[in-house]
Amino acid sequence: MRNIVVFAIASVFASPALAGSTAQDWARVTAPTPKAGAAQSIGTYTSGCVAGATRLPVNGTGYQVMRLSRNRFFGHDDLIGFIEDLGRFAAGQQLGTVLVGDLGQPRGGPTLTGHRSHQSGLDVDIWFTLTTPANERLLSENERETLSAPSLVNLQTDALDYRQWSSAQASLLEYAARHADVDRIFVHASIKRELCQKTPAASNQWLRKIRPWWKHDDHFHVRLKCPDGSPGCQSQEALPAGSGCDAGLDWWFSAEAKLPSKAKPLPPPPLPIQCEQVLRQGD
Repeated sequence: MRNIVVFAIASVFASPALAGSTAQDWARVTAPTPKAGAAQSIGTYTSGCVAGATRLPVNGTGYQVMRLSRNRFFGHDDLIGFIEDLGRFAAGQQLGTVLVGDLGQPRGGPTLTGHRSHQSGLDVDIWFTLTTPANERLLSENERETLSAPSLVNLQTDALDYRQWSSAQASLLEYAARHADVDRIFVHASIKRELCQKTPAASNQWLRKIRPWWKHDDHFHVRLKCPDGSPGCQSQEALPAGSGCDAGLDWWFSAEAKLPSKAKPLPPPPLPIQCEQVLRQGD
């Protein structure tokens, strides 16, 4: 345990690019580093890794994991616990089965496709799709690869699709936002607006964690806080005060918000030097 703590603390802010390390290198790793005490989230959500990650069982109470071929169902123990809590809540409330998308790779790090974040073992995508309790069954491997999550939003008009949206999704988001380990949750702005309109102001402080962001119309992205015992984990900036149901939400429906970005994508930030050790451990 002492060794892994020292390894996580040392020089976390001195982060030269890893020599020769690429997203392909991280994708090729098929197993986490061995457990040596508590798991360690290292670096940031968009430039980091995880040591001693846990594999989420692909089936559990109230949830099933999708896209198994991607091998992105690993995370910090806190993330695994959160997903299992969410599944038990959904089962207990008879909301249906939660379909779980990507967590992270066995040792985190950058992915070849799909995400800039999900690197430090603290992010998970949850589909808005819920199986109905009357039709609950284990999905086949083929279904998990081929089924798609439908959008809940008409992206031309920003109107919520009430054929897809129900109180079940609202209950799931509220439970997730009230979870002690959750830092923030990204959803399409139309979903945030719906929650703001339907939640009394006297009890809407949980909406502070629900953050509007582009896309996120077919899934919500849960991001956990840096765990206790992971001194090398770097937190995101604190959320602004309030529920976020004020005039600032209107910007997301403006012409400016819908304009394609003209900025060139920034190169990925360098990974912490400790991630070199995580990647190479066992070579």
